[in-house]
Amino acid sequence: MQPTRQTLAAAFLVSGIMVRTTNQDEQDPHTARLAGHWGRFFAEGLFEKIPGRLPDSGMYGVYSAYETDHTGAFDVTAGAAVSAPAAGASWHTVEIQPGEYLVFTAKGAMPQVVLQTWGVIWEFFQTHPEIQRSYATDFEAYRGPDEVAIHIGIKA
Repeated sequence: MQPTRQTLAAAFLVSGIMVRTTNQDEQDPHTARLAGHWGRFFAEGLFEKIPGRLPDSGMYGVYSAYETDHTGAFDVTAGAAVSAPAAGASWHTVEIQPGEYLVFTAKGAMPQVVLQTWGVIWEFFQTHPEIQRSYATDFEAYRGPDEVAIHIGIKA
């Protein structure tokens, strides 16, 4: 899987529900939070309930507020693109930062294909140390029930 390089010219907003976690916590079923986070998002039909959701928005998983790098804590927001920050205490809004991104696309059964793609991403950055992640915002854009494009922010 070879990534493509894309420039995001303008920022955009995603609102949804947020959880804070670490990659280390996600390796242990007793401390993992993401499966439950996404499970709630789907079980409660939250995508359809997001205030100000853009009519053509797909689902997003946004990684932001990195404590350090892939070893530290970070936020994950499951949501949709919105015209303005969603009002209400239950909604979290994050701004996807403009800039350079490497995009890894994959098709297959969810969530396995997402997990496999993240494995490819980690391996890619280990074998290409000349390309550095920005750790500002990264995001998963779901293009359908079995396709995802994972955008990883990189330093220009």
